[in-house]
Amino acid sequence: MGKPRAPVDPDRVIAPGTVAAKGQSGDANALWRYEKHRRQNLQATPGPHAVALVLDRLKADFNVPKIFRSAEAFGAHAVHLVDVGPFDPAPAKGGFRHVPAKFHARFADCAAALEADDFTLVALEPFADEVLHEIELPPRCAFVLGHELHGLSDEARAQSGARFVRIPQWGAVDSLNVAVAASVALYEYARQHGTPTPPPRRNAQR
Repeated sequence: MGKPRAPVDPDRVIAPGTVAAKGQSGDANALWRYEKHRRQNLQATPGPHAVALVLDRLKADFNVPKIFRSAEAFGAHAVHLVDVGPFDPAPAKGGFRHVPAKFHARFADCAAALEADDFTLVALEPFADEVLHEIELPPRCAFVLGHELHGLSDEARAQSGARFVRIPQWGAVDSLNVAVAASVALYEYARQHGTPTPPPRRNAQR
């Protein structure tokens, strides 16, 4: 039995009011994979670390699934997506199936949900005064990652109680790729608050 050309209704698996943009990988097969993995994601359970990621209006392209891959590798609690449409989950290498995905149409809704679960928002900002590895991260930490071009939304910048940190850089460019930044932040959290280092996963998928 062949794959259907497209899911019946991709909007039903994202937050109401969220734009169902296809992104750069938005062919019919990508949408079919998205719906399949999204349904499997409904059974996902939080990882061993109390760290979450907030994707603040990121483009629905290859960065989002790569972030899920890193979130799974570092045992993240969940990934919260604010106004992010369907994306091709293939680059996640299975991560989208295993890390709980929480969809929100507005940043305020996401922040309220995290606050209710005792998470502290820590936003990554290239020009922040505080440096990621020089501060003590909160035990329950939610890293906020902004749009690839526009950065953090106005709602995220105005969020009371949020901390703003930067990843130090020594080169000429002023920012890292957002998926790379997510991986660096997750590693620093695991360094400070991680469970005992697991043994090598020799048969892990690459």
